[in-house]
Amino acid sequence: MSALPTLPEFSLKGKKAIVTGGARGLGLEMSKALAESGADVALLYVSNDKAKDVAAKIAKDNNVFCKAYKADITNPDEVRSVIDVIYKELGGADIFVANAGVNIGGQAENYDLKDWHKVFDVNVHGVFYGIQAVAKYMLEKGKGSIIITSSISASVVNRPQLQCAYNTSKSAVSMMTKCLAVEWAKKGIRVNAICPGYMKTDLLDNTNKENPEWEATWLDSTPMGRIGDAHELKGPVVFLASDASTYVTGAELFVDGGYTAI
Repeated sequence: MSALPTLPEFSLKGKKAIVTGGARGLGLEMSKALAESGADVALLYVSNDKAKDVAAKIAKDNNVFCKAYKADITNPDEVRSVIDVIYKELGGADIFVANAGVNIGGQAENYDLKDWHKVFDVNVHGVFYGIQAVAKYMLEKGKGSIIITSSISASVVNRPQLQCAYNTSKSAVSMMTKCLAVEWAKKGIRVNAICPGYMKTDLLDNTNKENPEWEATWLDSTPMGRIGDAHELKGPVVFLASDASTYVTGAELFVDGGYTAI
């Protein structure tokens, strides 16, 4: 493979991207990053009433195709159906970001099993449903980049909050990343995970309001001594989506201010 100038390798011009949970929080920042780099983007949402307006603004700001599609990622039939529609409307599927996720904390000894199943239905089963649905198109083409939003919680136990279900679910998708990367390594599909630390989102803001004392522990455990900004995921997702990372697969890219280094 001949070498190319570095900057053009990061371009996503002409690429087709799908982002689950792409209209809010970390997913929104990643959707923007893909569009800013030239990709047409489909946002999957389940309950965000502003998703269509968000997509329209991304399209206008970046002169790309961007549309929001409603789907329950815990329903495999619905996921397959919406992926088929997106593939036809976008004219391809080069990048898939499995980002949608939920976190329900609580003590393990009396944790509601309905919540346990919900966390796994979204964070693990939903991730696999989406990947399986889009992989058939990538396998046909012999090329694709799949990016899973995992977490530092896949590798370390968060303190002081209790979230066994969430941590276990993220460990599962980090292992899923490695398994799929190896399985599809010679078939042209790269599979990687981004593992964010504590990032500024509406969800984290609400958590801080309810448990203001937690942030001190988080900051003390983070060598950089601050919470990350959601836009700091833009570079990592574009890198993994682009041809700048053609020899990167099965990797977990930690974006955590050094949290997992100690």
